[in-house]
Amino acid sequence: MKSVSGHEVIKALTKIGFEFVKQRGSHVKLKKTTNDKRIVIVPLHKDLPDGTLHSISRQAGLTYKEFKKLFNN
Repeated sequence: MKSVSGHEVIKALTKIGFEFVKQRGSHVKLKKTTNDKRIVIVPLHKDLPDGTLHSISRQAGLTYKEFKKLFNN
């Protein structure tokens, strides 16, 4: 996957219903209230490593493949 910034991740997650909760330092907390409440923490770094992106996708309840598709649109 091409390098992705924290801001790009936040933009993609807000497209699928996540909302900003708060920011503490360089980390942003997003939430999505559905049947199961989802909380995602996104670091605001320029380039996020693949391991961090995998972690964010799990927190969001998405497979990594579904998560990557958010950036192709």
